[in-house]
Amino acid sequence: MIRIDPTPNPNALKVSVGAALTAKPVTFASAASAAGHPLASALFAIPGVASVFIFNNYVTITKSPEADWGGIEAQIEAAFAKVQGA
Repeated sequence: MIRIDPTPNPNALKVSVGAALTAKPVTFASAASAAGHPLASALFAIPGVASVFIFNNYVTITKSPEADWGGIEAQIEAAFAKVQGA
């Protein structure tokens, strides 16, 4: 199960998960940099996602300023479900 929370940055959301994802922080600034990482690649497949930061048991997703969270948030949950089911 995941929990999505706002951050002080209106263009970023924090997604908490119930398991460790990585021991070292990793940042992906583009879809190309996320190639080979299943979760980051799935998140970059969502239109409007600008960057992904993964550390321990959470992921911070930043959207482009013109994107709307309303269209992205449900797709984030679907991306996590897809990766967890793989």
